[in-house]
Amino acid sequence: MTRLPRLRTTALAASLIASLAGCSLAPTYERPAMDVPAHWQTEAPWRAAQPADAAPKGPWWQQFNDPQLDKLIAQALQENQSLKVALSNLEQAQALTRVARASLLPTVTATNNDTRTRTSAERPLSSYTSPTMSTVQSDFVLRADVSYEADLFGRVRNTVANAAASEEQAGANFENFRLLLAAQVATTWYNLRETDAEIAVVQEGLTLQRKALDFVTSRHQDGVASGLDLAQQQTLVDSTATQAELLNKQRAQYEHALATLVGTPAPAFHIDPMPLQGMAPQIPVALPSDVIERRPDVAAAERGAAAANAQVGVARAAFFPSVMLNGGAGWESRDLALLFSAPTLLWSFGTQIAQTVFDAGRTRARVDVANAAYQGAIANYRQTVLGALQEVEDGLAGLQSLDRAASQARAAVESARKVYDIASVRYEGGLATSLDVITAQQSLLNNQRTAVQILGQQMTTSVFLVKAVGGDWNHPAAVTPPTARR
Repeated sequence: MTRLPRLRTTALAASLIASLAGCSLAPTYERPAMDVPAHWQTEAPWRAAQPADAAPKGPWWQQFNDPQLDKLIAQALQENQSLKVALSNLEQAQALTRVARASLLPTVTATNNDTRTRTSAERPLSSYTSPTMSTVQSDFVLRADVSYEADLFGRVRNTVANAAASEEQAGANFENFRLLLAAQVATTWYNLRETDAEIAVVQEGLTLQRKALDFVTSRHQDGVASGLDLAQQQTLVDSTATQAELLNKQRAQYEHALATLVGTPAPAFHIDPMPLQGMAPQIPVALPSDVIERRPDVAAAERGAAAANAQVGVARAAFFPSVMLNGGAGWESRDLALLFSAPTLLWSFGTQIAQTVFDAGRTRARVDVANAAYQGAIANYRQTVLGALQEVEDGLAGLQSLDRAASQARAAVESARKVYDIASVRYEGGLATSLDVITAQQSLLNNQRTAVQILGQQMTTSVFLVKAVGGDWNHPAAVTPPTARR
């Protein structure tokens, strides 16, 4: 009859443990609230894209229809060393998640201890009635031990949740780095091509100015043009040649930057000059509420908040006792042949309960640290969202302004060319001074450079907008980017 109360007590204890096993001390996590506007300030022609957080970002750079750019970005995504660091961080996070999840299961260790011992005949007596003698004995032990932490207060589960969120954060950071790397390659590429176009414009202007210098020199020798006319034209030629040298220096820096981005030593990397051509593509832009779902840096910030929330639960669990269940079984015998016989069987089972009684407020301080980190992660998420919305708005507004500026710049180039042609004809006919021609030459050169610079800004701003919206989500040739090795 005494066994019945014991069974009831055991069942009650098991029921209590099972109910506590579902306990978690972490706050209920919800993505931080954010007041997001319904529309962008900038009016059409932007078009809405379909949001899909898990969709592949796609090879957005193919929209620019530049095979050389495609090749450079593909090389950067394979060879860039900083991207490999980001991939390594992701692999570490994945391994740490597996480490954390292993704590959900018992730990089993197997032990094999075989010894043969000879004792000394002159060792101290354990009893004056029993003389000591030298003995030789064998001891064969084979056993398995099991230990398991009963996760009554969610410490292990919240540790796993923290690791899983950190892994997702590392994955989002990796995707964000891929996006930033491709955007950086494209931006540097278009800066290089825009510089090539400027160099071509300056060289063309320099050719015209040198022809004009030859003409003024001839007129000066004939006594028609003054020394002032000759000096002014020479000054203009020298100034333009200086600008060409500075542009060549800038081009070399862009070329060297591209070499590093694609993982090639700068001395072994070269791109032939080619002026910038083409037009910026139309970039699909989602609604503001969708952008925060699609940008990998926003996703990384949100996962960081989730990880910090789980860490609060880990810190709070330290207020409560930890319960370890331990058990073991095996065989021990002095005769190897009898090791697995019934009399050699051994076993053990027990629990270990540890509760901090006094730690001078250390546990409370750790909870405060975790709470502060969680609040900081929420603020970082909201700030990341604000920055994302700002970048998209900047990109949309910038492209619209640049479109208008490009039309005005083309008209200005045509007008400046007409002025230069008229001034040249009038000067040759003696109806205008050399200063009029020089002014017209400089105005034409400046307007041509401005038009080229605006085209370059259109291309780089388009790249900036792609990055701001988190990549191309509607590209028909979208492919899933490589993930970390498992």
